[in-house]
Amino acid sequence: MDPIRGTHIDLAERRIAWLEARQRVLAQNIANADTPGYQPRDLRPFAALLAGRGGIAVARSDPRHLAPPGQDPRTRPERGAAERTRNGNAVALDEQALRVADTDTAHALATGLHRRWLGMFRTALGRP
Repeated sequence: MDPIRGTHIDLAERRIAWLEARQRVLAQNIANADTPGYQPRDLRPFAALLAGRGGIAVARSDPRHLAPPGQDPRTRPERGAAERTRNGNAVALDEQALRVADTDTAHALATGLHRRWLGMFRTALGRP
């Protein structure tokens, strides 16, 4: 039996992996900001990914708050691009920069929590 699987540590690791994948997708959007006809993409929300995998259930106060499970877990086109250039490109760099910053902040939080949980686990085992 693995004491780490199915715990907060496992959840933090899954969140970190999702955030790293999202950062790659956002970087690709920014790299293609001048590509004619390019449509920006994003990952499904992390909560929807958890609900779709049968993992930890996310509590909802209203069914409209989260995307319904059963959507493709890979990238999806962004809904309603704010700006389009004449060549059909819909990447808004300011919007992508905000998403990158949000993802970076969430990544720092998840890695911090992961570190703390591992530290508590080591303490419980009597290791420094």
